[in-house]
Amino acid sequence: MAILLGGDSVSIEYPTKRVLDNVTLGVDEGDRIGIVGRNGDGKSTLLSLLAGTIRPDTGRVTRRSGIEIGLLGQTDSLCEQDTVRQAIVGELADYEWASRPSTRRILDGLTADVDWDDRICALSGGQRRRVDLARLLIASYDILMLDEPTNHLDMRTIGWLAAHLRNRWQDGRGALLIVTHDRWFLDEVCTSMWEVHDGRVDPFEGGYSAWVLARVERERLADQAEERRRNMARKELAWLSRGAQARSTKPKFRLDAAREIIGDVSPARDEIELRRLAVARLGKQVIDVLNATAGYTGGRPVLRGITWRIGAGDRYGLLGANGAGKSTLLSVIRGRLPVMSGSVRIGKTVRFGVLSQRLEELAPFEGDTVREMLGRTRGSYMVEGRQVSPEKLLERLGFSPEQMQSRIGELSGGQRRRLQLLLTLLDEPNVLILDEPGNDLDTDMLAAVEDLLDGWPGTLILVTHDRYLMERVTDHQFALEDGSLRHVPGGVDQYLRETVCASARTDRISDGAAATAPAARSGTAETEVPLKNSERQRLRRLASSLERRMSAQRERARALEREMTLLDPTDYQALESQQLRIAQSQALLDELETAWLEATERLEG
Repeated sequence: MAILLGGDSVSIEYPTKRVLDNVTLGVDEGDRIGIVGRNGDGKSTLLSLLAGTIRPDTGRVTRRSGIEIGLLGQTDSLCEQDTVRQAIVGELADYEWASRPSTRRILDGLTADVDWDDRICALSGGQRRRVDLARLLIASYDILMLDEPTNHLDMRTIGWLAAHLRNRWQDGRGALLIVTHDRWFLDEVCTSMWEVHDGRVDPFEGGYSAWVLARVERERLADQAEERRRNMARKELAWLSRGAQARSTKPKFRLDAAREIIGDVSPARDEIELRRLAVARLGKQVIDVLNATAGYTGGRPVLRGITWRIGAGDRYGLLGANGAGKSTLLSVIRGRLPVMSGSVRIGKTVRFGVLSQRLEELAPFEGDTVREMLGRTRGSYMVEGRQVSPEKLLERLGFSPEQMQSRIGELSGGQRRRLQLLLTLLDEPNVLILDEPGNDLDTDMLAAVEDLLDGWPGTLILVTHDRYLMERVTDHQFALEDGSLRHVPGGVDQYLRETVCASARTDRISDGAAATAPAARSGTAETEVPLKNSERQRLRRLASSLERRMSAQRERARALEREMTLLDPTDYQALESQQLRIAQSQALLDELETAWLEATERLEG
């Protein structure tokens, strides 16, 4: 393959840290590289160095003559007073950009809901990100470098972006370098990885899953002392191999080797035991939202006729586009927003713990040290059957003993998020609401957060655009669309497929009746289009995921039936309540089976 650019013995040193130390690497045509590493280890610096926006202290960066590089930073440099039109296409006339099909597809995918006459300063964070992406992607570049491209994007847009990047160039053409903490995105788009650590850049073949495998093998062979970090990586690898992600990984991810390594790793969660503990902490009633309509004073209702029963030990994920009303629904669940009609019943024993996106809870303590803040909590807590100090729990989330003396106001965004999550858990809630908990966290810290949540006994409600995190820590997902809530038995795959289908139907309707009239007059049936290989693979992954979910749901139903036999036969209220839970469990199983049948019928059709 032809090399496009490279770094030869490059080094960069800041006053307090040597970020890159005598690094030599190259980018070939056809490369799709994901860049991972801890926060502060130099991922963004490496991108800027290769893009030519900063110069190395020693060594040199060379590029092939005529190569064009497009760089997307973590923050945009859009002019606040420009209109959206000016920011994306500049002074080009409409016929100049609208005549290119690729440009129209990009604009439809990213900016269909954005008014082109709006000023940049009036846009939301998600809209600004999509405008900046559109500006970059409509241009022709030989190399694209993207720094956290999924920030502020919803799942549908992330899925669109992944598909666009996979198909942007022909095989063996162009090059892509991505820094992101979104592990699903890395696996979907990248075919190789660079790990930045300790001033070095280590390359790996394959996507994120392959990198996890190679990393575990390296640590095992080196017999490193970092036992905790290794076990965490092995636990994550176990989930990758047993869950839906294992069947969507790149060919370099050798499943036989993975299974040998993780053979003795227990499942991520003992769901039955966690549910039993949750029931003991919460009692029978947790949260019942019944036919609720809600919104804000002077505006239209955001939520319409929503019914959502949330029980002890339920782990639910909430899906929906930006602006769909997820935050409104969370406010209704907590009793912070009165409903216009319907009702919300919150159990007497419910104790909420909330991790918000803005982390305003830490603002009053900016001058305190981490140790001083932990000193206000209890001396020890029961975690996974053991008494553990708050300091030890914070170490599990990546804090070193030295960082315990840091002031809250001096912490990075990722450190503040981890500290707030720990403080939320130490407050001993029994209903935990997490709103984008993965913001500002690198892949290692996301794995640490997941590991901590695996053993947490209570009800969990999660909102996140991180598909991997959603599938990893929740058991069922619900979609909020047009003010209504529905269960999605097929998980994120089903949600994204149906969202894309709905969008396509809307587009066809908006094209007008003229385009469909000839087919209607002819009376001929529409020819069924054969499935593409990529669609077949996606359906196989979905069917496999549904099979796993059905197996787990059947086990839950059996456990509920076994519990029924232990109840006092004269306690009619308890029997009725248990029968209701069994019926709900069976209903969920029926939904999963229906989704599985639909997927298999499409494969066989």
